[in-house]
Amino acid sequence: MAIDPDTKLVPCVFLGGRDAGSAHEFISDLASRLRYRVQLTSDGHRPYLEAVESAFGAQIDYAMLVKLYGNTDDQQSPERRYSPAQCIGAIPTVINGRPDPEHISTSFVERQNWTVRTTMRRYTRLSNGFSRKIENHMAAVAINYFAYNFIKIHSSLRMSPAMAAGVTTRLFDVSDLVALLVESESKKAA
Repeated sequence: MAIDPDTKLVPCVFLGGRDAGSAHEFISDLASRLRYRVQLTSDGHRPYLEAVESAFGAQIDYAMLVKLYGNTDDQQSPERRYSPAQCIGAIPTVINGRPDPEHISTSFVERQNWTVRTTMRRYTRLSNGFSRKIENHMAAVAINYFAYNFIKIHSSLRMSPAMAAGVTTRLFDVSDLVALLVESESKKAA
């Protein structure tokens, strides 16, 4: 298999709850992967406040975007009970540094969550596409992200996201994924 020698494939699959321990683990992992100062926006989930401070200190431009939700009259009907509440406002709050107000947004991660839900049955509400073991779930998530970032050409980029980010110079295919899995298993056996 011909992988660029400078390509660094580091698995970044994080599965956890919405508790303080998971927030610290996730944000610490994120901080360890970044080389430069970034702007970060989180939702109003309070455990992120301490997790971001612990992982980044003052070396980040961090804001929270707290969204306010409410029900409209037509959402009270039984046909609409599985529909989300309507967003009726958002309050951006600067937590640290000088985040650009134009870029205080959770839209990118919300779009990514939507993409995951539509490409993986495991994340579809009220479905039977679930994993019985966490290891199987983690493997399925990792394969999905690999395909999304290294195999699929995105129409807006006209290349894979990994190519656009400069992680690799070529488009991968499924045989590359299989070779990586075989290599990983042979390292475990040794």
